[in-house]
Amino acid sequence: MSDFVSVITPNTDLTVADFDGRGPGTSTNLSTGDIRRKYNFGSRVSELSIPQDPFFRFLSQAAKKPTDDPQFKYTEKRPSFNKRYAYVMGYVQNDGQDEFADSTIEAYNDGGTGTSVAVGDTLKLYMAGDYKYQGNVQNVYGNTSNKVDVGASGTTPKFFLPGQLIKIPTMTDGASATTSWGASYILARISSVDASSYEGSAKDSKYPTVVECKVVKAPDSSYVGYAGYYNNNFGPGGAAGDEVVADQSIASLLERSRTYVVGSAHAEGSGFPETWIDQPYQSNHGLTQIWKTSMAMTNTARATVLKFESSEWARVWREKLIEHKWDIETSLLFGSQYTDGDSIQYTQGAVDYITSYGNTFSLDTQTKSQDGFLDDLSNLLDPRYNNSGATVFFCSTEVYNWLHKLSGYFANNLGSVQAFQSANPSANGENSLARADMSLTGRKKVFGVDITTISTVYGDMNVARNVHLDGTNVKMLGINMKNCAYRPLVGNGLNRDTSIYVGVQTLENSGVDRRVDQILTEAGMEWSMAESHAIWT
Repeated sequence: MSDFVSVITPNTDLTVADFDGRGPGTSTNLSTGDIRRKYNFGSRVSELSIPQDPFFRFLSQAAKKPTDDPQFKYTEKRPSFNKRYAYVMGYVQNDGQDEFADSTIEAYNDGGTGTSVAVGDTLKLYMAGDYKYQGNVQNVYGNTSNKVDVGASGTTPKFFLPGQLIKIPTMTDGASATTSWGASYILARISSVDASSYEGSAKDSKYPTVVECKVVKAPDSSYVGYAGYYNNNFGPGGAAGDEVVADQSIASLLERSRTYVVGSAHAEGSGFPETWIDQPYQSNHGLTQIWKTSMAMTNTARATVLKFESSEWARVWREKLIEHKWDIETSLLFGSQYTDGDSIQYTQGAVDYITSYGNTFSLDTQTKSQDGFLDDLSNLLDPRYNNSGATVFFCSTEVYNWLHKLSGYFANNLGSVQAFQSANPSANGENSLARADMSLTGRKKVFGVDITTISTVYGDMNVARNVHLDGTNVKMLGINMKNCAYRPLVGNGLNRDTSIYVGVQTLENSGVDRRVDQILTEAGMEWSMAESHAIWT
């Protein structure tokens, strides 16, 4: 059997019953008193007390990937085609001057009021990015601890090419940016691109690309300002090179200020276009951690017959297994990656990783509305950045109950609407009470864990209660199970996944009148694609 290491191989496979704490001499095919045996539980430890540790259960069943190095590396890959956008930080229109040689250039325009744009006009645009070119590492919703500033080193747009068409958002002159911004746009064809001469040498030592283009489509006459969005500065006069506001929806706000590549246009009989090289890969690393739990008892206590339990040793054995798994579960939730001065390694837990790099949302069950929660889902489940459909939502008891109440409104409201329409047949359009955007559709067991399925406009939510979140500031974790992995150390014939070491101390091998068994696990967490994970606090 693959996950059993022993001097002597048994004739029959092990079962859970062999390790359920029945004590020495009572198992069906192996004696736990054999001090030369070491038992490897592998995934079997996850079968103990499933409702208490749903996160570990999912990891051990669906996301286990052994490593042969306690300091393991892995690679993330993010596509580039959907990130061909940048922000207009400055521009010059039809004047032909080398405007960007002046380190005091104003953002958005050349120091004056925006002017109307006509088809055929020439524009020189000072374009800056807000994500790292190496690995395409982006800002995510609500996370400012690892934000990427507009124009920071490593963000220079590399994808602009002659012949491309770009869509430049504009805004109404003198109007509220939040309402008019992005309401119209300029369509222009790029004629030349200059990135290298401006990297780190333009305004505020930012790293822009200068794009010269000709206008193909002019905006509405009332739209004269170039939209740019960072640090809550809208329209002309904002400071160049500030951070993109992280707590704003990509779909509803950030997209309005981004100049995107929207195809290309070339002359009949023209040659092949230029190309660009993307850098979609980023490497990361993780650490394994060693968990140990001992089972110790004097031989006198082991021989004593007590009420309620025929064997106190059997009870302790059984509960220590559950305790060991409990420790792993809480470490994988709340741990922080670190190596201390004694060379002890600590693996990274979900809360620490997502708080540092992933999407962060707020959730107060007393004030959070269904509409607000759906907005959260729209940011997390943006198909450009999180499209695997493998997210599991681990909730505190409070949020677990709240979600069930929220999704349960659908049936009640539908009944109310039907009754209203029945009593008021002329009011067929009066159906605003019916909310079909969230509804509880059933319950199921996945890897033995009770999962509630809540249907939303963004697909099914798979929701599991996790009591380890109760009493913390963490209300819910949205974890994409395809972008994380539980990595037990396995190599050179040794399997360091959860193992039982029987008789590490006995009267026979130590002269001490007691028995000690030990449970040991060495494993770590791999986290990738931070934009696909979320935390609600």
